[in-house]
Amino acid sequence: MKSSYLTIFVIFLCISCCIIAGCTSDSNLKANNNSDEQKVSKIVIGAKPFNEQYILSEMVAILLEDKGFDTEIKSGMNDATLYEGIKRGQIDIYIEYTGTAYSQLLKLEPLETWDTDTVYSKVNEGLKENGITPLFKIGFRDDYAIAVKKDWAEDNNVNTIEDLITFAPDMTFGSDLVFHEREDGLLRLKEVYNIEFMDIKPMSPTLMYEAIDKDQVSAIPPYTTDARVTLYNLKILEDNKAAMPPYETMLLIRSELAENKEIVSALNVLNERIDTDKMRELNLEFDIDKKDANDIAKRYLMSEGLISNQ
Repeated sequence: MKSSYLTIFVIFLCISCCIIAGCTSDSNLKANNNSDEQKVSKIVIGAKPFNEQYILSEMVAILLEDKGFDTEIKSGMNDATLYEGIKRGQIDIYIEYTGTAYSQLLKLEPLETWDTDTVYSKVNEGLKENGITPLFKIGFRDDYAIAVKKDWAEDNNVNTIEDLITFAPDMTFGSDLVFHEREDGLLRLKEVYNIEFMDIKPMSPTLMYEAIDKDQVSAIPPYTTDARVTLYNLKILEDNKAAMPPYETMLLIRSELAENKEIVSALNVLNERIDTDKMRELNLEFDIDKKDANDIAKRYLMSEGLISNQ
């Protein structure tokens, strides 16, 4: 009989322990689920190896650190490495461009007309299928463009690529090393605008700016945020027929982290905050004035009242 009572007592004790352990386990799970901070030990921010990417990654880090998060910036990475990194959880956040995501990462079919909303919608859908959330657009575009001297454009009332058509047969186009051969570059402009230049001279990007400054060429294809557009007093012509793909900047974040309200709140101040002209100014500080990316980022955030004096 004692043996039976002892057996019953042991069974009861084991059941009680299991119940207590189960409750404790559930309680800890709920605590972990409800505590976003416990999930995030360090936020890894990726960046590509050029001016605005260095500056923007520093902005993201500063904003997160201002809210108490620990961050690490991994710069100098290419498109594919960043994309694979964020899919695998090795990168948490990085700045990407809609045109790059559309064509290079998701490898979607080219559009007849590059409508920005359509591109963003398709990119948004494709990235979310891979566990990546485009949190918002930064505000500026880093497109390939056509530029001419600002004084010449004003004298001849040229504001769009279409306006340039009548002048093009007497102009030399100073291409970078690839734009004149790219299907989404000069070939696309010929297809959409039926524009033909008298001559095309491929050269390095640095030389093409010097060439237009010395009137050796009349038009060149800069990126819209290139500081040298300002430095050489050039005018970006509007692609009024949307012939070339848009490269709107967007902040990508792992979808799991996008559920963290504190992270989203910290970053959301950059939503549509920086336009193309402002990014070109910041890039000029980096490229021409040789200022440190972290200093540029910090001064900008302070000037906008987004962080306190540090």
